[in-house]
Amino acid sequence: MKMKQFKFGIRSAVLFLLPLLVGFSGCREIFDLPEERDYLGKNLNYSDKILEPILGRTTVMGGFNADNSTMPMTFEIVNARYGDGRPVTDLFQVRPTWVWTAAYDGLETSLEEINAKRKLEERPLFEIRPSGEFILWGSSSNELIAPRPADSSSLTQEIRFFDVKISNSGGDTILKDFQIIPWRERPYEPSNDMNYYTGGIARDPNDLKNPFKRDYIQPGIDNIVGATTNRQMVNNEEIKDLVAYIRPFEGGNGHNLRFRFIGPDSSAIHPASFNDTKWDRLVHGFNMEMTDEYVQYDVAYPIPLVDIRTAFSNGSSANVKFNYSRGAFGGGRSFSSFWLDFEIFREGDWEIVFHFRNDLPKFEDE
Repeated sequence: MKMKQFKFGIRSAVLFLLPLLVGFSGCREIFDLPEERDYLGKNLNYSDKILEPILGRTTVMGGFNADNSTMPMTFEIVNARYGDGRPVTDLFQVRPTWVWTAAYDGLETSLEEINAKRKLEERPLFEIRPSGEFILWGSSSNELIAPRPADSSSLTQEIRFFDVKISNSGGDTILKDFQIIPWRERPYEPSNDMNYYTGGIARDPNDLKNPFKRDYIQPGIDNIVGATTNRQMVNNEEIKDLVAYIRPFEGGNGHNLRFRFIGPDSSAIHPASFNDTKWDRLVHGFNMEMTDEYVQYDVAYPIPLVDIRTAFSNGSSANVKFNYSRGAFGGGRSFSSFWLDFEIFREGDWEIVFHFRNDLPKFEDE
């Protein structure tokens, strides 16, 4: 009996309150009471208001703190200006840039299949996303956006400033005095062989005052013996037996990637000398061509295309490995290899040259 009385009490309360709720809603309309509004936090902020992206790379920046504000919110870059008040316009030039429309997984079997998953869209070089993150697109370049000065100075009048207007139905606010100070393009990584301010050749970090000595990209190396010296080749701060150059070449089809191997006198080493290399699994490329001087593929840029782990990428860089073996004493085999993790951001025809500077590798059996 008590349970029935309890149920009856709940039902009575609902029947009693329902007209009141309906009446309150009617009163809102009758008395023109304001609608409930979104909450806009008082402490909206970003973790960093100085942005230093590298031109030529699609870079997402942000660190926005919404302070429990109601979503969605609207973000707008406003009042873009130099430190002396001049308006900034170069950041907002519109250029075609690749945008993915389907997921890339590294299993695609042709350039056509890759490009079917993305399209070129006209986008401002620099913009703010609906999430509040900033993005500098890979279509940016030194020619379109002047990088920071080569002498490393940053005069206030030359710095680009901007504000961000943030709003929802609860109101709007403006966060002021963001800065964007871009680095000049580094079309590839590793880029330690490049002066980041001038784009020229970087000097040897162990002898910076010597203009005749330079820094080098150093591949990994394992168990490679010199043909003449009969010693193990090494790469360290003092000795650089094997270095790499990443550079454009002429005469390709606009989307070639080429690997070359040269000795101390710059003469070509036949790629077939690296007889255990899995050439068909080296890069995510197609139409492989091997000549006496190089191995070449048709590829899609940038390399890697996205930051996920695939058979050709460790999640952030493409990785190539060249292997060979030769007969060893006692009837066994000696296995040798060298490798490089790399990225290329600019479309075109590129070659990676592996230079054995001090001696040729030993390929002959013992």
